[in-house]
Amino acid sequence: MGMTPQLTWEIGTAYDLFTSLNVIHDPARYGLRGSWAAGVRSRLPVEQREFLQGAVENHHFWAIPWLVNQDGSKNSAAILKKLAAIPAEQRMKELAAYYMEEDRQELLFRIADQGTWDAKDKKALRTQLAEMYKKETGKSKKISDDDLVGMLEIWANTAEYSQKMLNALQVYYDVFFKEEEARILKPLEARVTEAKALAKKLDLPDLLNELSQGLRFEFDKTQEMEELVLIPSFWTTPLSMFIPFSKDNKRWLFLFGGRPDGVSLVPGETVPELLYQMLKALADPTRLRILRYLSEEPLTPAELARRLRLRPPTVIHHLDALRLARLVHVTLSINGRRYEARHEAIKTVCTMLESFLDGESFT
Repeated sequence: MGMTPQLTWEIGTAYDLFTSLNVIHDPARYGLRGSWAAGVRSRLPVEQREFLQGAVENHHFWAIPWLVNQDGSKNSAAILKKLAAIPAEQRMKELAAYYMEEDRQELLFRIADQGTWDAKDKKALRTQLAEMYKKETGKSKKISDDDLVGMLEIWANTAEYSQKMLNALQVYYDVFFKEEEARILKPLEARVTEAKALAKKLDLPDLLNELSQGLRFEFDKTQEMEELVLIPSFWTTPLSMFIPFSKDNKRWLFLFGGRPDGVSLVPGETVPELLYQMLKALADPTRLRILRYLSEEPLTPAELARRLRLRPPTVIHHLDALRLARLVHVTLSINGRRYEARHEAIKTVCTMLESFLDGESFT
């Protein structure tokens, strides 16, 4: 990864305010029971519930890069107050300025200023999104008219949309996340204390692997990294986010799992969530075959698909389940993903199962 960057540690429940919205709208990806996520959503009034669902599903706002650049307290109430202080017509621009490419900013910000768009704007946006997807994935993607029109209409009515966004976030905080914030703060603080101790013993690649419970990174642009901000997230455990948040690629953020192994996302669960995910993953014969292959050598999804004689999307589904259960290492690079078995996790599941059957309490 080049030179060792300065490590900065942050604790902010506002990160979980935003990431929890993704979790409750896509619970399967995070191994969360869909009925519980639906119950959380049902606590919201219909107007705010429908707004948040559309906003999250269509990625119409993304606050993490903006949030990491803010000074001061990053609890949810403070950040909602800071968002409210931004004029409604500028709020979407403020968020987008930290993650959106300059050519798309120029197009959408102009539409916001003039309050209208035309066919030429629609064509330009289609080209930009297609090029961005091709650059990120190496694949082509057809952008639907509905998606384009939806995005253009949002930016043509940015003040109205951003006010609805703020109202929906405030309602979500008031009816659900405020009480959740009190539950997750101490585990986040404990996780940072633990992570700082690890940072004194491990070099950076091993530290990121340990904190993410299975990710390894081989990105050339990390050579430019001068500062890395490390932030625990209770809600997204064990999934991680590793991205630059400055235009020069010198400042990066690493959002890592902040939920202890014995604690479940759903309060009051008797069976530890990690134990359940591990046993569920191991109960599938295809996944057991995958783990056996990955115990012999690192393999890509395509290589596994050929060995198993399965379609790549099916293999990726199984690999996602194994990753969620922390049973595999994943190496991310510009050439794609390579997987290998994470043998220490097998020891973890055996220990947790034995402790659970012996009546040990997990908190």
